[in-house]
Amino acid sequence: MNERKTLKADENGRLMIGGAYASDLAAEFGTPLYVFDEDYIRLMMRVYKNTIDTLYGGNGNVLYASKAFSCEAVYRIAEQEGIGCDAVSGGELYTALKAGFNAKNIYVHGNNKLGYELEEAVAAGVGGIVVDSITEAEELDGICAAAGKVQDVLIRINPGVEAHTHAFVQTARTDSKFGFSISDGSALKMIKSVLGFKNIALRGFHCHIGSQIFEKQSFVLAAEKMMNFIDDVRKATGFTASVLNMGGGFGIYYTDEDPKHSEADYAGYLKALIDAIKAKAKELSLAEPYLLIEPGRSIVGESGITLYTVGTIKDIPGIKKYVAVDGGMFEAPRYALYQSKYCAAKVDDVNAPATQVVSIAGKCCESGDLVAADVKLPEVKKGDVIAVFSTGAYHYSMASNYNRNFVPAAVLVKDGKADIIVKRQNYEDIVRNDVIPERLK
Repeated sequence: MNERKTLKADENGRLMIGGAYASDLAAEFGTPLYVFDEDYIRLMMRVYKNTIDTLYGGNGNVLYASKAFSCEAVYRIAEQEGIGCDAVSGGELYTALKAGFNAKNIYVHGNNKLGYELEEAVAAGVGGIVVDSITEAEELDGICAAAGKVQDVLIRINPGVEAHTHAFVQTARTDSKFGFSISDGSALKMIKSVLGFKNIALRGFHCHIGSQIFEKQSFVLAAEKMMNFIDDVRKATGFTASVLNMGGGFGIYYTDEDPKHSEADYAGYLKALIDAIKAKAKELSLAEPYLLIEPGRSIVGESGITLYTVGTIKDIPGIKKYVAVDGGMFEAPRYALYQSKYCAAKVDDVNAPATQVVSIAGKCCESGDLVAADVKLPEVKKGDVIAVFSTGAYHYSMASNYNRNFVPAAVLVKDGKADIIVKRQNYEDIVRNDVIPERLK
């Protein structure tokens, strides 16, 4: 367990999050249960915002990356903390607006935005749309013309920086479904086309080099390449970008294979990025662009844990030991997708010696249904509650009803008090959209 200010064990080894005992939360709300620490979410939002305000003169803002965890409560927290958000679907945009989020602080992303999603974004008056194809730019220009509006846009650029992360989450390679490559000339060609539209106004560029990145140099190199590109575009077209969105991608702690970061370390990543932009602006005689960043995982990832109740235990001598829980790939899909690694603990004694290495198995009818593999745990028995750490990002967001299982509830904990922020599904939720045709009745 990577102990944080509000994720700790008491003198008896009982796990606490946000001042509440994990075992009490499991008893009150049931398991599986997503648990989020409100103070930690706010802390990380402030780390990024304060760094921009202090080191970049407030010439920028933080956009919470909704895809990490999207629900009305987290948008309300972001709004209260004075940051913006990005939305990658009509559903995320709708949720943010329903929570009362200021549309001017919302940026809309996606490599294949649907027509109605673009219409909804324009109608809402979002602060920016990141365009990702010429056909999208053409469609957006027509939508804006019909609405009598001019929409600010950014163009997504691939700077060609391949960060050291999982291949599935590297997004700035030339071979990517996202954006336009600098190296093959498609980025400049796209810019020239967009500058010719009457109803969309190009303000700058967006890039995102990937996720779960720990090396500062990857971000520094991307920033330098983007600033050089801004200069090249100015020389080629006369257009100077006033906005630079550097995306997100800061990594978090999952296991001891990952660095353990303090808040100062996250501020340090951003400081390195800001220093690179400022140095390049001075070198190239450019005005410092308005800086946007899009952290998601690093804001909510470590704020969240998932609580499970142990069910069957299967020990295959000399092969493997399976500890089955009441969750699985339907609410924790990252192992199935990326073979992601996690730490876990027994909530009533997190200091108990980890005497075994097990695979935490889910309840789905699927051989590959694991929550995590090769996890160190103490001896556990049926009915024990265990916690899997750093599950705040991309767990609820990716949850499904596979095998017609329920998506779990999520609670937000502060000062020992827990509140439901996402209700647990029930059987009626599962069948709500089913329809039996008349001919089958």
